[in-house]
Amino acid sequence: MPNSLSNSYMMPAEWAKHAATWLAWPHDTTTFPSRIPQAEKIFTEIIFHLHTGELVELFVLNEAMLGRASAQLQERGVDLTRINFHIMDYADVWARDTAPTFIFNKDAGKQALIKWKFNAYGNKFPPLLKDNAMADEAGKYLNLSLIPSSFICEGGAIETSGQGMLLTTKECLLNPNRNPDKSQTDIETELKSLTGAKQVIWLEKGLVNDHTDGHIDEIARFVSANKIACAFEEDKTCPDYEILQANYKTLSAVAEVVKLPMPHFRYDDGELAPASYANFYVANQVVLVPQFNDPNDGKALEIIQSLFPDRRAIGIDCTDLLYGGGAIHCITQQQPAV
Repeated sequence: MPNSLSNSYMMPAEWAKHAATWLAWPHDTTTFPSRIPQAEKIFTEIIFHLHTGELVELFVLNEAMLGRASAQLQERGVDLTRINFHIMDYADVWARDTAPTFIFNKDAGKQALIKWKFNAYGNKFPPLLKDNAMADEAGKYLNLSLIPSSFICEGGAIETSGQGMLLTTKECLLNPNRNPDKSQTDIETELKSLTGAKQVIWLEKGLVNDHTDGHIDEIARFVSANKIACAFEEDKTCPDYEILQANYKTLSAVAEVVKLPMPHFRYDDGELAPASYANFYVANQVVLVPQFNDPNDGKALEIIQSLFPDRRAIGIDCTDLLYGGGAIHCITQQQPAV
């Protein structure tokens, strides 16, 4: 069972006030073959829109990368006093999954960190295993306790309302490549203990061709305590149609659901990409919404803006980022304000 420290802690909703956002500067040519400059441009744009509303905690490999990132950020108009650089050896950019998940004890005014067991998405990408150290690095820097999970999970696999409800998928957490010796009850019990959730809603599957095996942050996101934005497909010929119809039905039984249209982005080889507008990120002043040069881009941006009237919804072109397998939510991890 998890450390007893977690019993009085809860994972806040993403729209709760942030102290900072954590990211890792892109560098891996396996993830972004021939696309590192494009990926850097996307990160620069994201950091530009984040840094005035909250601090940015940025992992970089070395002093040379720190200098390169600093130059690009300054050129875009970023105030570098709002950026804290952390030099460490890391493989990739998916901070949602490899940086720690922050939990908060409101009564005590204290934070702690969940360190998920990480096996590089079912042992698909062994070089990424080193990124399990991001949680340790953040904990050391912030002087916060790390609470280890006993099962394999990634931050993108869970979504919380901050008020007791948590979403996940069976395809991911019950996958034999993650937790073959854990039952659904085992995992649900520990999720509740670690995050403070009272109810766990299990969807069956995520998007087709999602190498994460169905991360929830591609298909369903809380936008308030009792309202969920849900990726929804109306085209019966789309491979995601039945999956997303079933998810919508399940979610509609527990909360108000707002439909998000689907983009239909395909890679250069014609394969359907796991693109979704649900992979948005809610920051203090803005909501950053992935765009894919798709006819539904504007509609999705308009819907998400209506769901967060106190923040500005900003579209970020994520077509190059998607070649690495994810979008904005996948590369960000929020640190709640104390």
